Amino acid sequence: MNRYQKTAGAALAGVAALLIAMPPSVAQDKRQAATAQASKRPESEAKTHRLVLQVNSNEPATMNLALNNATNVAQHYKDLGEKVEIEIITFGPGLHMLRHDTSPVKARIKEIAASTPGISFKACGNTQANMSKAENKEISLISDVSVVKSGVVRVMELQERGWTYVRP
Repeated sequence: MNRYQKTAGAALAGVAALLIAMPPSVAQDKRQAATAQASKRPESEAKTHRLVLQVNSNEPATMNLALNNATNVAQHYKDLGEKVEIEIITFGPGLHMLRHDTSPVKARIKEIAASTPGISFKACGNTQANMSKAENKEISLISDVSVVKSGVVRVMELQERGWTYVRP
């Protein structure tokens, strides 16, 4: 064996010894550190999560489930220090959820609207007009509610913009 081969062999042996001695967790630790740093980005750099919840049923259990989903998601991202926008959109029989005279969850909506600004409530204007005609009276909504022309169209438009859709 010549001197060059001995030097190369010694170098390879040294590299092999380092690889054997280096714990495999070093690479994993580096990945975890990078992931932790990314998750602790300043709020201004963090992605805003967006969720649309559809309510089209006049069932109090469904209404409460939608409210639970919204508050749980809002709390989850608040705990992570991340932004979230949530719209609860009602149409058809689900409009009762947001009606001033028939809502079984009016108190919860008022509390959520006051305490969690990332959650908003939208009522379908088409449904409101049709209910008004059918009942021969004006249909008033809870004060914390906005009206959109069409609840279904609003859901579609939000989905087209990348919002996550959930129907409780």
